[in-house]
Amino acid sequence: MVGSCDPRFAQVREEFARNFAERDEVGAAVCVIVDGAPVVDLAGGWADVDTQAPFGPDTLVDFYSVGKAFLGLCALQLVDAGGIRLDDPIAAVWPEFAAAGKEAATLRHALCHRAGVPAIRKPLTNDDLWQWDRMTAALAATAPWWEPGTRHAYHTNTYGHLVGEVVRRVSGESVRERLTAMTGPLGADVHVGVPVGEEGRCARVYFFAGGGGVGGTLPDVSGLEPDARMEMLSYFNPPGYSSIGVVNTSEWRNAEVPSTNGHGTARGVARLYDALLQPGRLLSTELLSEAVSPQSEGFCPILHEEVTFGLGFKPTVPRRPFGPNPHSFGHFGTGGAVGFADPDARVAFGYVMNHVIPRWQSTRNRALIEAVYAAL
Repeated sequence: MVGSCDPRFAQVREEFARNFAERDEVGAAVCVIVDGAPVVDLAGGWADVDTQAPFGPDTLVDFYSVGKAFLGLCALQLVDAGGIRLDDPIAAVWPEFAAAGKEAATLRHALCHRAGVPAIRKPLTNDDLWQWDRMTAALAATAPWWEPGTRHAYHTNTYGHLVGEVVRRVSGESVRERLTAMTGPLGADVHVGVPVGEEGRCARVYFFAGGGGVGGTLPDVSGLEPDARMEMLSYFNPPGYSSIGVVNTSEWRNAEVPSTNGHGTARGVARLYDALLQPGRLLSTELLSEAVSPQSEGFCPILHEEVTFGLGFKPTVPRRPFGPNPHSFGHFGTGGAVGFADPDARVAFGYVMNHVIPRWQSTRNRALIEAVYAAL
């Protein structure tokens, strides 16, 4: 284990060590900032088990849906700047998106998973996945799975191309470029994909059940009911959309799949959330307040549970809390990576790891978060 830990937060160090000793952690990092000052900045384990390359504070790792909040933030900054309004139709800036009955879908719908396109209907290949224009064209042509605005379902992977293309159409820049411009002044090591020349810093991702294997074909969905078909295609059209079979390849790391292939460090995630705790630094106070408030609540046929969505961010909820305080907000990622901010306690938190285990909340991240609040 390397890094620093304020003695007051020794319990966080202890739980981080227990993650490796008792909870099958492979490589990970955790960073906690309180009142603008780092109090925990630890890393340990292996970035690559075979080569025994250490997982350090500067190791980049795919943090999956943690990046959805940062993608949403890019869009919200354009709202603040007057480039688009939350309730403007997406088609106002992306005319092709109006196809097949989606003309009324708004940016707000997109940000809170109500836009109706959690899956693309046209069969795609992984060669398509590496091409932004092919992916966004297929998404724009997709008939909605429901009337936009009338229900929600987690846009697991399409979220990146949906919100990302709105960002590109309004700003003229890719999400990758917008995020880099935002995080550079913060010293926040957070990216869409992996920066050119930085692949050597990447940790190898290990799936709990061999999900990182090579290959992948489109599943046969012809006999499935609509919601089940939608769910299957949301994960596996293109076959590598969820990173299965491609996560450790250069193609995946170099691509722009903003909902899923965000890479960064725990320190970078925490620094970005710390900046959100500084009034007006990244977003106006009013818009941030709206973004972290519940925008859509109810059963999600993709996640198979009751879910509350904000605008890009997820508000804290009892099932998956970001600590004990009611105003916390953030986002989990596949396997347990998480970033959040707690305005009440002035806490910014980042945790990333390379052993992907089921679900968002895990014994590992829960133990770390509970240890932070026990020390406050």
